[in-house]
Amino acid sequence: MEGIILDNIRNKLALLPDLPGCYLMKNEEGTIIYVGKAKVLKNRVRSYFTGSHNGKTQRLVANIADFEYIVTSSNMEALILECNLIKKHMPRYNVLLKDDKTFPYIKITNETHPRLEVTRRVIKDKAKYFGPYPNGYAAQQTKKLLDRMYPLRKCGVMPKEVCLYYHMGQCLAPCEKEVQKSEYEQITQDIAAFLSGGHDAVKKDLQQKMQEAAEELYFERAKELRDQIIHIDALMEKQKINTTDTKDRDVFGYAVDKGWMCVQILYMRQGKMIQRHSSVFPFYGEAYSDFMSYVTQYYSDNPALPQEILLPDVLDEEAAVDKEAKPAIIIAAPAEEDLQKGEDTPESPEEAEAREMAAAEASAAGVVDAAGGASILQEWLGTKVLVPQRGLKKQMVGMACQNATVAIDEKFRLIERDEVRTSGAAISLGESLGLERLSRIEAFDNSNIQGTNPVSAMVVFIDGKPARKEYRKYKVRTVVGADDYGTMREVIRRRYERVLKENLPIPDLIVVDGGKGQISSAIDILENELGLFIPVCGLVKDDKHKTAQLLVGDPPEPVALARDSQEFYLLQRIQDEVHRFAITFHREQRGKSMVTSKLDSIPGIGEKRRKALLKHFGSLKKIKEASIEDFKSLSIGEKLASQILEALKDEEPAT
Repeated sequence: MEGIILDNIRNKLALLPDLPGCYLMKNEEGTIIYVGKAKVLKNRVRSYFTGSHNGKTQRLVANIADFEYIVTSSNMEALILECNLIKKHMPRYNVLLKDDKTFPYIKITNETHPRLEVTRRVIKDKAKYFGPYPNGYAAQQTKKLLDRMYPLRKCGVMPKEVCLYYHMGQCLAPCEKEVQKSEYEQITQDIAAFLSGGHDAVKKDLQQKMQEAAEELYFERAKELRDQIIHIDALMEKQKINTTDTKDRDVFGYAVDKGWMCVQILYMRQGKMIQRHSSVFPFYGEAYSDFMSYVTQYYSDNPALPQEILLPDVLDEEAAVDKEAKPAIIIAAPAEEDLQKGEDTPESPEEAEAREMAAAEASAAGVVDAAGGASILQEWLGTKVLVPQRGLKKQMVGMACQNATVAIDEKFRLIERDEVRTSGAAISLGESLGLERLSRIEAFDNSNIQGTNPVSAMVVFIDGKPARKEYRKYKVRTVVGADDYGTMREVIRRRYERVLKENLPIPDLIVVDGGKGQISSAIDILENELGLFIPVCGLVKDDKHKTAQLLVGDPPEPVALARDSQEFYLLQRIQDEVHRFAITFHREQRGKSMVTSKLDSIPGIGEKRRKALLKHFGSLKKIKEASIEDFKSLSIGEKLASQILEALKDEEPAT
């Protein structure tokens, strides 16, 4: 079966066109697990099956059994099609906004007697929308303030007589009195000015009215006005970014670390930053493509667009997260004239060359580059989309990226804090399993892609904390192909034969990644071959690849653990850690085997010369970039050196 799948993928890869479009990755059941877009389908889809990948992408690739593709006439069509396909199929490994895309807005309804609403649906109904706000609470608080300040009707259905709001001065009572259209228009303009950043003028007007009321001894009215001013100050105190222009902007930034991405959006309205929003989620594809997928989903079916969208350039993922980053401080943003000046500053030849090289590399891999993605998005949305390369607008994007870096760093710092709390979780877990003692836990996981380079890994947790010096890696020797049961039997045998021979500590619990088959395989080796009676449990994942159930015993039975318990969280951490350790090791082995196979295929290169070449040049890429003269120090003549360079140059990517 595995050979048939590989042959099918190879045949399809050979037929991929040099055209833009979307690709749909499927698992063995035919379920679509990932949707992507490409400027060049041939290059992008092939890249999944060649070279080495990070752990998250490996997890995706390991589940691909088939793929389809849809050719489009333009990159913009591919962008829109990808967004629609993601919405339709909700693939497991795609970035999905789900509820995150329905941000709350404040709405002034288009009615004879308008009113204020908080809504998550932005439709073309001629109403006025303001926002978005990062959460419902922020939107409701703003509406509450506006309800105090402006006397629009509060009722959904017009009552037969005036209500309390009229007596409080917060409604014009259109149910009994005639209200001129011009009066509503003035109130609507005032609210629009306030929500668009003109709260300073409103505050100044209220202060003047408060002063007049106090001078006329209307102290109750003066107190009401003072309270309104206090509410405005409280609502707007976090607005620290200011520009002298009146443009509405959405400023995006992102950061990646450990297979997770954080997207930060700074909302600037009428030149002032009114809110910011942060989303943190795992990603499995190429970082910038998944980031652009997030942006596309965010703006799909949403007509409430800003005048300008600022996007970051492609990040160097290895340097994307500054480990020394301190919490970001929102600083004053530049004035529009400074922004324009910064944009007009010409690039140096070196900067232009570096940018063009990066775009060329992205194009070769079939990935949409930053400038290309912005251009497509601008064409689709009909609003200005920029990727600032210099100047102060780039600093604004940099600030969003810094905030994203801080947010993702905070996520992992919180995990580390929780790690400290898990010392008592091991004891509670032992009690749930009926064990007298649970101090040492050893967990195993296997990793392979389409059966290649099978490896396994073991991690050790002592009193709920990882003991990294005791982690172990295993190259699978006796198993061919993707045989999880056979791999589990071999690794359990090798590990605990050594434990017995070297008198190493025996664990209180063994954790395997999988269900009844893996548990039975481990117990069979332990009890029937080695005479060890160690409790074995298995962790089963759900369709979202999250820890779902704990199985223990022979035959295995589920153990009920609350999802929000420390014991369950400890098991999640163990499973995530052993999986991370296994796929990192597999990536190393797969990368080494690919380099080895490429060099071994060259006539005249044996094991000794292969090792010498790698030691001297450092990588296959450096060998391909070398000149014939560079080989002389290795006692390789001109003829053989030419053969090496020619063979590496002409070799097609392995599939």
